[in-house]
Amino acid sequence: MKGRSLAENELGFEEKIEAAKKIMEQLMDPQIPLQKSVRLYKEGMQLLKEAGEILEAAKIEVETIEKSEIREEEEL
Repeated sequence: MKGRSLAENELGFEEKIEAAKKIMEQLMDPQIPLQKSVRLYKEGMQLLKEAGEILEAAKIEVETIEKSEIREEEEL
């Protein structure tokens, strides 16, 4: 993402969710300028999208492990 440091791009699932929560708190401020709120909203949505992708990849990995273990048990 533009304007983000390398460390922010490498956040894990939990960190992305926490960062999105912090953005949500900022968006609750009625004094926030419109342009800043739009920028924060976009950033928060990107974080949630990335967190969702991490979660989906973990789900697929767990399903693969489970299928592998079932096959191993059936071979015994």
